[in-house]
Amino acid sequence: MARIIPLSEGSFTVDGTKAFVPYNTSKDTMQQRGPGALLVEIQPFLVITDKDYLLCDTGLGFRNSNGILQLHQNLIDNGINPLEITKVLMSHLHKDHAGGVTVQDPVTGERTLSFPHATYYVNTREMAYAIEQDGKSYHAEEVDQLQKRDNVVFIDGNGTIDGYIHYEFTGGHCPYHQAFLIDDGEDKVFFGGDVTPQLSQMRSRFIAKYDYDGKLSMELRQQFIERGKAEGWQFLYYHDTKQPYGTF
Repeated sequence: MARIIPLSEGSFTVDGTKAFVPYNTSKDTMQQRGPGALLVEIQPFLVITDKDYLLCDTGLGFRNSNGILQLHQNLIDNGINPLEITKVLMSHLHKDHAGGVTVQDPVTGERTLSFPHATYYVNTREMAYAIEQDGKSYHAEEVDQLQKRDNVVFIDGNGTIDGYIHYEFTGGHCPYHQAFLIDDGEDKVFFGGDVTPQLSQMRSRFIAKYDYDGKLSMELRQQFIERGKAEGWQFLYYHDTKQPYGTF
C-alpha cells in the first residue's frame, strides 16, 4: 500500500512578476498583495511504495534558518533520510517545482543534485525549453546540472518506469508538462503537477490565464477526473492550501 506524505514549504502569493512571496495565513490578507495575486501552497510529495521512495517535484529550493534545504528538513521531520529517495519525478521545471532539484554550496557556489542517490525523470523537451526560456518562470542555473549527471533519465511522450510508474505527456500548463500515475497494484496515486494543482480547479471548468494552453488544461482536468473516479485515484494537489490530496 502506498503512503503519501505532503512536504509543504508553506503558503505564498504570486503575481505577474512570478515572485513567490511568503504568506502568513494568521496575519496577512490578499488585499495587501495587489490585484492579480494568487494564493498557493508549495507542496512536493513523497510517495512510499514497496519498491521506492518517490519524490514528486522539488519545491522552491528555499533553505530554513539553519541553512538546511527546506525540502530535506521536511523529509527529516517525517523520519526520512533524504539519501533514501530513490526516484525524483519532475512534472516540469518551473522554479516553484524545480528550485530544489539542486543545492548550492554557500562557500564554493558549486551546485550538486539535492538527491544524489536518486534517479531523476525529466521530460527531454522540457529540459531544453527551461534552458532556452531562462527568466521569470525558469531558472536555468538551478536545473542545468540535470544535463550533466548520469542519474538523470530523459523521457518523452507516454511510457512506464519499472513496470508501475506511468508517465503521460500533457502539455497544457507549459508546452512540455507531464503527469505521473503510480500504480503499485493496491493504490493508484496521480500526480498531475500544475495541470491538476488544486481541488477547486478540478471542480470547476476553470481556464487559467497563466497556463500556456488554459483550455487544454481544463479539458485534461475533466478527463483525469473521469479516469480517477473510475479507477479510484488519489490526486496529489501541489498548490492547494486546504487539501493536499484526495479521491473523487
